[in-house]
Amino acid sequence: LQRMLSMAVEVDRSPTCSSRKIADDIFPFILNIPLRSQREALLNTMESQLLRCRLLELLLQHSCDVPTTSSMSLDKVLYFLSHSAVLPQFQDETAIWQRWDEMLQYFSLLLLSYQRFPLAEHLRASVSDRMDLIAQKAKPRLQDSDDISQLDIQLKMNDFISRMQETLEQPFPPQIQEKLFMLQ
Repeated sequence: LQRMLSMAVEVDRSPTCSSRKIADDIFPFILNIPLRSQREALLNTMESQLLRCRLLELLLQHSCDVPTTSSMSLDKVLYFLSHSAVLPQFQDETAIWQRWDEMLQYFSLLLLSYQRFPLAEHLRASVSDRMDLIAQKAKPRLQDSDDISQLDIQLKMNDFISRMQETLEQPFPPQIQEKLFMLQ
């Protein structure tokens, strides 16, 4: 499945466009996956960083009170930190801290995927154009919204942590503390 999805993204002249179409079709099914381990297995084994990034973007967008229409950027990740909450579909018998732990896992995966497709590779270009860009050693262009300050990060993280503390009403378990540190 992962190989087929990766190939489907690459087939089009515009991998960004095809990843959006595929993600829009797959997303409702991800919301219906009952177990966290199954959701994470699907997302962790995804070969296409572009598709995984888009699916995580949709997942976090779905968890926001106020959706945003901005394109994927580091600024949008900060927006998700400020406006996301635990997804209601995934509220089963698991403890609240485990649901927050899952959200933190999704944030980390999103940042890893985002770092790989616009910053380290030319995955927005078609396969034939990508080979030319790599041969020319062309640097990927950063978006204006990727230019965020350390202060922005600190403020958004503090807000996110305080919202988590309100919900949990107890000290963070070590897993949460570790993921918060890694995310920051």
